Amino acid sequence: MSDVSDTQAEKTPLKVLVYSDDVNTRQQVILALGRRPHPELPELTYIEVATEPVVISNMDAGHVDLAILDGEAVPAGGLGIAKQLKDEIYGCPPILVLTGRPQDAWLATWSRAEAAVPHPLDPIQLAETVVGLLRSRVPATR
Repeated sequence: MSDVSDTQAEKTPLKVLVYSDDVNTRQQVILALGRRPHPELPELTYIEVATEPVVISNMDAGHVDLAILDGEAVPAGGLGIAKQLKDEIYGCPPILVLTGRPQDAWLATWSRAEAAVPHPLDPIQLAETVVGLLRSRVPATR
């Protein structure tokens, strides 16, 4: 890689929306991923969201590269929000849902989310899944 592409990667962070009504869940996700979960990806910046209307407005604005939605959030669960976003936003960015248990992965399929990670969060599984989803958002010529 050239110095120019390294500089460009550092200047253009990827925006990750993290939705949960539980501040601890949001912090677990952010701590697990850190600023740069993979050296080939730009740094991540986070948009922490605790309510459905703020998720919708951020996603409608079109500046989010990945949404991580807590399926266990109340009153609006991340699975229903994921389905709504996929139905309503053309070219919706990838969505990862956090499910209550591994057996709930079928709900992620119903919601049209690209991936699911169960609670309790495994930082390695979460990071690998996020890196896989974000690679599609980064141009291959880096």
